[in-house]
This record gives sequence, C-alpha cells and structure tokens, in this order.
Amino acid sequence: MKPIIGITPSIVTTDGDRPERRYTLATTYSDAVDAAGGVPIILPYHEGSVERILDIVDGLVLSGGADLRPDRYGDTTVHPTVYGIDDLRDSFEVALVERAIARGVPILGICRGCQVLNVALGGTLIQDIPDQHGTTIEHRQSERTIPPAEPSHSVSVESGSLLETVYGATSLATNSFHHQAIRDIAPSLRLAGRAPDGIVEAVWRPGPTWVLGLQWHPELMFRAHPEHLRPFQALVAAARAAGRSAAVGS
Repeated sequence: MKPIIGITPSIVTTDGDRPERRYTLATTYSDAVDAAGGVPIILPYHEGSVERILDIVDGLVLSGGADLRPDRYGDTTVHPTVYGIDDLRDSFEVALVERAIARGVPILGICRGCQVLNVALGGTLIQDIPDQHGTTIEHRQSERTIPPAEPSHSVSVESGSLLETVYGATSLATNSFHHQAIRDIAPSLRLAGRAPDGIVEAVWRPGPTWVLGLQWHPELMFRAHPEHLRPFQALVAAARAAGRSAAVGS
C-alpha cells in the first residue's frame, strides 16, 4: 500500500462581503508527494484531532507559510517584518511534531515547517535575517526575479547528516523564499546544512523517528531539478519502513 502523507496547509482570511478563514496549499506539495509514491492528504487544524490524525497518516509534511508567534521561542518583542501569525496553526503544528516524534511518524519540514520543528523541540528563530543577522545573500529570491524552480544560492551539507544521506551530495543548489531562519538549533536536532552566509538551511534529528527540516522549497524545484524529489522519496520510504501502512491495511 502507498503510504498516506499528511500535509499541513496555510490559513488565510478572504476579503469582501463574506470574509472567511480558508485552508490553502500549493498543489506542488501534493504533486511532489504523489511523484514520490505517497498518497497526499491535507490536514485541518483541530488540536483535539492530533492523535487520531496520527492513527491515519504514515508520514507528515509541514508546509511553508507565515511566521510563528515569537513568544513561542522566548522573544518578548515582535519585529515589524513578522507577518501572518496564526495561533491555531502554531499550536496544532507544534503538538503534531511532539506527538509524531513520540509515535515514530516521519516528518519533513519545509521552510516554515523547518522552523516549526526547531521551535517545537526547544530552539529559537531569527525574526528577520537582514536586520538581525546581516547577509550578502538575498534569501527572498523573488526580489531578484529568479524563477521559483531555479536555485539562488548554495547549501553546504554536513558530513554524516541525514541531508547527506538523502541527497548523496556535499553541496546543493537551492531556491530561497524566507526572511526568518533558525538561530539556536533545538537540543535534539543537529545541523545538516548552511548557506554561505552562515544561515542554517537544514536540520535533522538522530533517533528512531525520521525527521528532516529544509529551509528551501524542494516541491517547487523537483520537476526542473529531479534531485529535489529525493526528500519526498526518503520520507515515503521512511513511512514504509516504519511498517505503519501494513498495520493499517491488515
């Protein structure tokens, strides 16, 4: 059976005469999961449903999106560039990470999802890279009109990391769409990759549960650059290896 991979969406509030809160997700996430051999499903945010959701899914993708509330990682002030905070999404995804790791459900965190992994496990974030870190790299490549599927900077891969295992490379060419990044890596996570300016671009968690966080968007690149399907293939393989699909189908 193909593993079921749950994907977390964003929440947006529509304008107009009948404003509504809606779930949104770029189809590239589900396309990448499907291309990797998984069955994608989108997860609504209801904290009381976390355990039941984890009964159903074989793996998780934490998608990109807006910023986490800074006090979740100990910052008492909010930088003026922070945007789109949604407490429901924050709470749900943090709970999902904590329980998924405890239950052995593999996790791939992408962009915001990488940051959620770090915060859920006790790490901190840079609220705004240009102001709080300084860089010669434009981490929002749209400002340089570079197409989303094309790389804008390199990432050096840590030897012996899960990232090296997944990509089989010591250096990667990645895209970039973020103004925040990991500051202090959570105690249970390990560095997997950095940009040339020192920004943390990937983390992983040693242990029985497969956990990888990527600051870039491989789902936007995999068609033009097939090596970027590998994180999704590795997630699907980890879900199969955990034997969860066989248990559900028995």
